[in-house]
Amino acid sequence: MAGGWASDGAVQEQIDSSIEDAIQRARSQLPTGESLSHCAECEAPIPEARRVAIRGVRLCVSCQAQLDQQQSVSAGYNRRGSKDSQLR
Repeated sequence: MAGGWASDGAVQEQIDSSIEDAIQRARSQLPTGESLSHCAECEAPIPEARRVAIRGVRLCVSCQAQLDQQQSVSAGYNRRGSKDSQLR
C-alpha cells in the first residue's frame, strides 16, 4: 500500500535498485586476465592454489585482506538518503 506521492512497490524498487548497484560494484572489482606470481603491493609470492582458484589475482592474501577491510569501512553509503530525510 502506497502513501502520499509514492507508488505501490516504491520501497521494493529502492531495495532492488540498491541490490543491483551492489552486485554491479562487486562484479566490477573482480580481477580479470592472467594471475600474477607475486603480489602487486608487497612482492610476496602468491601461492599456486590461489592463482588457480582466483583468475586474475593481483594481491597476496594479507594485502587482499587489508584492501577488503578498507573497502568495508567506506561501504554502506545510502545515496537515496534516509527515510527521515525523504519525509522532510
